[in-house]
Amino acid sequence: MTAPLARSRTFRRSIAVPAGMAMATALAFLPNVSASAADRAPHAAPAAATDGPSLSYVVNVRSGQGTSAAVQKEITKAGGTVVIAYDKIGVIVAHSSNPDFAKTIRKARGVDSAGATRTAPLPAQSTADLGTPKALTAAQLAATAGQAATGQDPLEPLQWDLPAIKADKAHEKSLGSRNVTVAVIDTGVDDTHPDIAPNFDRGASANCVSGKPDTTDGSWRPSASESPHGTHVAGEIAGAKNGVGITGVAPGVKVSGIKVGNPDGFFYTEAVVCGFVFAAEHGVDVTNNSYYTDPWYFNCTDDPDQKALVKAVARASQYAEKKGAVNVAAAGNENYDLASDEITDPSSPNDTTPGDRVVDPSKCFDIPTQLPGVVTTAATGAKGLKSSFSNYGQGTIDIAAPGGDSTAYQRPAPPAVSGLILGPLPGGKWGYMAGTSMASPHVAGVAALIKSTHPHASAAAVKALLYTQADATPCTDPYDIDGDGKVDAVCEGGKNKNGFYGHGIADALDAVTK
Repeated sequence: MTAPLARSRTFRRSIAVPAGMAMATALAFLPNVSASAADRAPHAAPAAATDGPSLSYVVNVRSGQGTSAAVQKEITKAGGTVVIAYDKIGVIVAHSSNPDFAKTIRKARGVDSAGATRTAPLPAQSTADLGTPKALTAAQLAATAGQAATGQDPLEPLQWDLPAIKADKAHEKSLGSRNVTVAVIDTGVDDTHPDIAPNFDRGASANCVSGKPDTTDGSWRPSASESPHGTHVAGEIAGAKNGVGITGVAPGVKVSGIKVGNPDGFFYTEAVVCGFVFAAEHGVDVTNNSYYTDPWYFNCTDDPDQKALVKAVARASQYAEKKGAVNVAAAGNENYDLASDEITDPSSPNDTTPGDRVVDPSKCFDIPTQLPGVVTTAATGAKGLKSSFSNYGQGTIDIAAPGGDSTAYQRPAPPAVSGLILGPLPGGKWGYMAGTSMASPHVAGVAALIKSTHPHASAAAVKALLYTQADATPCTDPYDIDGDGKVDAVCEGGKNKNGFYGHGIADALDAVTK
């Protein structure tokens, strides 16, 4: 089965699906910052070249006292400007217009690896708008009125995804703890939305787009022209059970917004590194990551630039886990077998001119999705089958959860009317979206419930419970989701661990009772 969309789009983990279902996008620009060589004394060495495009870089340093400071001096000599140094993980973010900057700095003493985080000059180029979420109309809202049972929020009857993971039953036992915070590392969160405001953690929120955290009040919010994706994700996780709108998987926990997607919809390495480090240093218990790190869908470790990006994000995500955070990520929406010998990637680099390249997914990584320790999440539809678009792969997928699918493939039982996932949109609205972007927050919400039940559990212990409590789901074989007589994907593995569903479908009820 072919992927539902071409890869020339701004958002990767929520998608358009058939029957008029649209995906989220984000458009605008990265902060207009440019790099310049540092001022030099009259008798200093000749200035480094500055006749190339201004790019952003990550420089990974080796461990050792004073190494970062020494490397920062070498960055200046090479024609770079240091944006921020994350000394606890040995990652420096720098800008330079020296076309030989990466080649030069890699030779500096104390440097482990270095690479450009983009192929487009600062600021990033815009990409084409592909649509917006399918917002509920006034008529649809009115039609839902009166359908909610006692104890349900008004739109909860439309949320087929909650009973799919037994979240409705879990809420009878516990809504989660106010001492648990889930960070939505995403496009920004509208904390003024009535479903999000009661549970929003401002102290754990920031704008990391530049690679350096900005905690100015409201900096984490998306503008009117930006993607509503992060707001939708935040509501899926912790939408308050307050008699308004929808209900989240863990409606009693807190949620924060760490904005890493720039207004053009790109998630560059320096922003992602900042997001993980900020979450780690602000006591976050779970992070949700429904994106891939641009501009490469797969980062190949035999390429010096891409190798540096993998190392930088890996250091940041592992630092967050060491500080106690469970990192949950979306598997992607191309129906790729991530355990195959090779994949044709037509989308990279997506910030300039992409072209087909064949990659080995065991050596070229979707980050943070394929990084060690990250909970990689596949999507299921209303019938509990792998979503038509969801990536899969034995040994790669850890768990599955509702992410939606076309009603032509998986139609929910009434009163639900859409096969997509309902959640909040900026401006006090609600709408439908689909993708592994929507599956990941369901798992993040269940992880938050586990942490609520076991407040002293380490990140490793929470993950272990997440997997052992999941409802084992056997392979769908044959998998012919569109019913055309052709197999659309091949599932490998047994009931307890396979390439479609990992350890199984997340279970919210077990999370609050075991």
